[in-house]
Amino acid sequence: MLEKIREGSQGPVAKIILGAVILSFALAGIGGYLGQTTEQPVAEVNGVKISQTEFSRAFQNERARLEQQFGEYFAQITADPNYMAQIRQGVIDRLVQQELQTQLATELGLRVSDDSVRKAILELPYFQIGGKFNNDRYLQVIRQMNFQPDAFREYLRAEMTRSQLISAVAGTDFALESELASAIALQQQTRSIDYVVVSKESLQEGIAVTEQEIADYYDLNMSQFLAPEQVSVSYIDLNAANLTLETHVSEADVKAYYDQNSAQYVEPEKRRVSHILIDNSEDDDAAKAKAEDLLAQLQQGSDFAALAESSSDDIVSAEIGGDLDWIERDMMDPAFEDAAFALANKGDFSDVVQSEFGYHIIQLTDIQSQQVKAYDTVKADLRAELERTEKVNAFYEKQTEMGAIAFEISDTLIDAADVAGVEVQTTELVDRNSLPAPLNTPAVLAAIFSPDVLEDKMNSEVIEVGDEHVVLVRVKEHVPAATKALADVSEQIKARLVSEKASELAKEKATTLFAEIEAGKSLTDLATEHSLDLRQEAALTRQAYTVSPAIVQHAFKMAHPTDMPVVEKVELNNGDAAIVALKTVTNATVEGEIDAQIKQNITMAQVNKNYMVFIEALKANAELNLPAQTTAAE
Repeated sequence: MLEKIREGSQGPVAKIILGAVILSFALAGIGGYLGQTTEQPVAEVNGVKISQTEFSRAFQNERARLEQQFGEYFAQITADPNYMAQIRQGVIDRLVQQELQTQLATELGLRVSDDSVRKAILELPYFQIGGKFNNDRYLQVIRQMNFQPDAFREYLRAEMTRSQLISAVAGTDFALESELASAIALQQQTRSIDYVVVSKESLQEGIAVTEQEIADYYDLNMSQFLAPEQVSVSYIDLNAANLTLETHVSEADVKAYYDQNSAQYVEPEKRRVSHILIDNSEDDDAAKAKAEDLLAQLQQGSDFAALAESSSDDIVSAEIGGDLDWIERDMMDPAFEDAAFALANKGDFSDVVQSEFGYHIIQLTDIQSQQVKAYDTVKADLRAELERTEKVNAFYEKQTEMGAIAFEISDTLIDAADVAGVEVQTTELVDRNSLPAPLNTPAVLAAIFSPDVLEDKMNSEVIEVGDEHVVLVRVKEHVPAATKALADVSEQIKARLVSEKASELAKEKATTLFAEIEAGKSLTDLATEHSLDLRQEAALTRQAYTVSPAIVQHAFKMAHPTDMPVVEKVELNNGDAAIVALKTVTNATVEGEIDAQIKQNITMAQVNKNYMVFIEALKANAELNLPAQTTAAE
């Protein structure tokens, strides 16, 4: 099994899964990792307790992920206690699965090498700036997560070890050619059927519904007949991007702006440096002494790259001779930068330099001198910038005047609109979730339905809906949510009751007809006798869309016929009923090379199925103690 795991963890599927695990780890964040544990665990797995602290961290990470995914709608989602209960339980389930995997990985003796950890750190996007690994960014992030470099490496090693086990399950799974051919043949299998549909519409004539039945249905289902709250809104939409400048920006204006701000068009000097870092978080004196010793070795002629590789605590840059790539001013720790930019020649190295990360020795490996961008290369951008500045200035002037007028004259938007130089716009009477942009934001909705605006009919305050983009709103008309009167929905209820009764009649008729089939009558004779439309599908596929999905699904579950067709009754999703006769089953013939995409789809489906079986097997063989579902960190 260990050999399979080692081989599997090198495959492409395994690498994809490993990358996904590491990326999700980076995106989720692990702040508060060193928090205090609580007495009451959320679960216990083979005697190992999963603490409230672990649960809280994972739960908050999941909330953050969902908030990023759903944006402004996240508040509505969290308002549903049942949904949040499912989220909490899902987090607990994942923590239990992770602990089971960790325990099995330990039992199997799995381990991730230092080189693999270094590579993972280099590839994590949260440690990169401009698509390249940045050492300062790396150190800052892990410090924010309360990690020292050694502790972070071990945490990541544990994560990767667990993912190695997962990738082994997926990466070593495969489907034989015969299994692929069999699966494709099954997917492409066709079936020949005859069927008749007993339509509920054909039975609706003559169905009576009493006024009492309508009233009873209304009383029992009043929540289904709510008229939503509606509102009609007048508003001013002021957007800097839509403003028209009174005067155009001239060529002279652009050139003058360039001359006045020439320093902005200078590409600053860049330096490429390498460093040796000695971490001082545990013993400052020992770290400083080690750095001084390394400096002495360099002064005596030792190779900088070799010392960095063997001695630097920055394990990522160490393996490439301490190289940190190109740096500019204001990218690194101030002390580090001052020392790096004080070096005069390529190959020079600094004395020992202390920063917040420890002690450095810095070597200058290359220099890119300061360069000035020519006017012709930037004048188009400068013109756009000047026009943008003019619009922004005009925007803020109009916004200030518009807000003041709307406050002083709070019973109309006309005066405020005149000051802003825009038109007052008005919506139709719509429900609150159907307001058009830019009114369909949480801030604007909150203002519209606030007491001052909704009940007192006052103008709202200026509401920001984007960069240099604001609105002012007032309610023109408001219709509160209310249950529709019985008279307004009586016909709707009647139609619904007639449909329900007709559906029951259709099912009853189908049952009666099916009894005749069981008594020996053929489906063809039955259709003729009862004036039903006998429909035929000579080669029905699983993906057929011209036949009711319920009939398709049922047809492919029916037993293979032998001498006689297999006949069964089916209830359709729309309330109709059908009788289906399966006559023949034709398996597809798979010839030639199997398409790569089809092969991958079938293999991944098998991988997912086997992984879930693997998880369930771990649970079945474990001692699990799952206390009552927690509500912590909600």
